Amino acid sequence: MPSNSAGARFREALKQTPLMIPGVFNALTARIAERAGFRAVYQSGAALSAGMALPDVGLVNQTEFAEQGAYLTSAVSIPVISDADTGFGEALAVERTVALFESAGLAGLHLEDQHLPKRCGHLSGKALVTRDEMVSKLKAAVAARRDPSFVIIARTDARAVEGFDAAVDRAKAYVAAGADMIFPEALETPDEFGRFAKAMNVPLLANMTEFGKSPLLSAAELAKLGYAAVLFPVTTLRIAMKAIESALGQIAREGTQKNMLEKMQSRAELYDLLDYEGFEERDRNYFGR
Repeated sequence: MPSNSAGARFREALKQTPLMIPGVFNALTARIAERAGFRAVYQSGAALSAGMALPDVGLVNQTEFAEQGAYLTSAVSIPVISDADTGFGEALAVERTVALFESAGLAGLHLEDQHLPKRCGHLSGKALVTRDEMVSKLKAAVAARRDPSFVIIARTDARAVEGFDAAVDRAKAYVAAGADMIFPEALETPDEFGRFAKAMNVPLLANMTEFGKSPLLSAAELAKLGYAAVLFPVTTLRIAMKAIESALGQIAREGTQKNMLEKMQSRAELYDLLDYEGFEERDRNYFGR
């Protein structure tokens, strides 16, 4: 595979710790993130599900993830990593998931060790597959990738189900199975984040989702604790949804949007983000006018 593959570019970005990775819920949001200077972006299963008015319980399938992932990768030059839930089935299903995600141009994915139907990692009622079952999925993921730089991230939800020590033990088994990174979900204190990092010898991904069980630590704080990358998975969606809710409420009350113009992205700003002039120029060139 070329040295500039998506996976290779993601691994290169990881060298500049801490790598901050915002969740992007559509291609235009991904482009805004790139222009803001972020070096990678993330496709969140929670955000993707919410965009379909569905809860994050494993209802969106692997082809829908891959299709939406392709929209993101086609819109930006920075690498995109993606949630892959539980891999959408057993080990053979994980093989297909990796193939689809690679074909979509994604840089990597993370697999979690929950049972289906899965739950948001910061809610109660989660159930885990056995360690051996998760290990088999990770082995399948590693074997299926065509580009050895495609990043396989193992997420463990064990902290909330089996306890901190079990989460560490599972993570070590996942590294032995070939995981490139570990994603410990729903750690509850800065001390836990630090102790988990000291037990690992691969890059770690921290999840700074809002309204969850983990304290909202800064990227700088997490870097000091030993984390290579930080996810902000649903932040942009939450901000956008709150703004839309407010705007529609105001229109419903006042019957006009004229008092909200200063809060809007202008037509010129939107066209610039879309490279509207570039499309027009190419169209004129094709017709010689």
